[in-house]
Amino acid sequence: MHRVAVLALDGVYPFELSIPKRIFGTATDPHGHPLYDVTTFSLDGRPVATDADFTIAVEHDAGLLTTADTLVIPPFAGCDQVDHDWLPEPLATALAHRRPGTRIVSICTAAYVLAAAGILDGRPATTHWNQARHFQQTFPAIDLRPDVLFVDDGDVLTAAGVAAGIDLCLHLVRRDHGSEVANRVARLCIVPPWRDGGQAQFVHRPVPEPDIATTTALRQWALDRLHQPLTLSTLAAEARMSVRTLSRRFRDEVGMTPGQWLTQQRIQHARHLLETTDLPVDRVATEAGMGTGASLRQHLTAAVGLSPTAYRHRFRGTPAPVPFQAGSSAR
Repeated sequence: MHRVAVLALDGVYPFELSIPKRIFGTATDPHGHPLYDVTTFSLDGRPVATDADFTIAVEHDAGLLTTADTLVIPPFAGCDQVDHDWLPEPLATALAHRRPGTRIVSICTAAYVLAAAGILDGRPATTHWNQARHFQQTFPAIDLRPDVLFVDDGDVLTAAGVAAGIDLCLHLVRRDHGSEVANRVARLCIVPPWRDGGQAQFVHRPVPEPDIATTTALRQWALDRLHQPLTLSTLAAEARMSVRTLSRRFRDEVGMTPGQWLTQQRIQHARHLLETTDLPVDRVATEAGMGTGASLRQHLTAAVGLSPTAYRHRFRGTPAPVPFQAGSSAR
C-alpha cells in the first residue's frame, strides 16, 4: 500500500487539498482493492483554518512523514508571497525529517514552499502562470517552466494552478500502475484521462465566440484516424478552413499547432498500446500513425526518455533487460 500524506497548512485552499484523496483514493487494483492510503495531516495535528469559511479537523501530525511514500503540499493563502527567508521552524523540521526516498509533490503556488526549503534548487519546476515572473525573480536558482501543466523531475513534481493538480495526480497513478488504472480513475472522477504535462497552461481563447467554428469536431475526427497519414492540408480540408485559419484556431483553443497536437496524441496512443498489448513495436508505430519503429523510438525517447521496449517493461511491471538512458541507442 503506497502511503500518501497530504499537508494542510494554515489558510489551505479546500479544492486543492481534496485532489489527492479524490484521485489516489479512487485508484484500485482489478479486484477493487485500494492502491493508495491517503491521509491528511497538519504540522501539529490540530485543526487548520482554510481560505474559505470553515476549518478542517485532522487526526495526524508531522510524524506521519516518517512512513509516507509521497508527500503532497497543496497551496494556501499567501504562499505566493514567500521568499528565501520564509520557512517556519515546524515546517522546516518536518521536511527535514521526512523518510528518505519520499516523493514530494506541490500543487499550484505551493511550489513556493519547496523553493523556500531549497528542494527545487537546480531543478525544473512550474507554478501558476500568473505568479511565474515573481517566482522566477524570487528564486532564480530554479529552472522554472512557466508554460506547462506539470513537471515530473523524478522524486520531485510540481503542478501548475488548480486543475493541473488533478493532471499531475493522474500522471502519478499512471506512472505507478499504468494507463488502465489511471483511465479508470479518470472515468470515475469524470475528468480527462490525460493532459500532457507539456500542454500550455494558458490558452488565449478557451471558449470561442458562438459564431466562430471550433476545432472540437475535427480533433475527434483526427483521433479516430491516428493510424492514417494526416497532413495539415488534410485537416484543413476536413474542417473547411484555410491552413492559416486552422492553425490560428488550434493555437487559440488548445495552445499548440495542429502538428504538435497530432504528435502528442499519437505518442499518447502508442504509450497506451505499449502498456496494454503485446503488439510488436513496429505494429504499435503503425497503429499510432508514427510510421516506423524508428520514428516511434525517436518521438517516445524525446517525450519520456525511454525507448518503446524500456517503456513497456517499466509500465507493465517487469524490469527491462537492459537499462535505457535518454541519448543512448534505442533497442
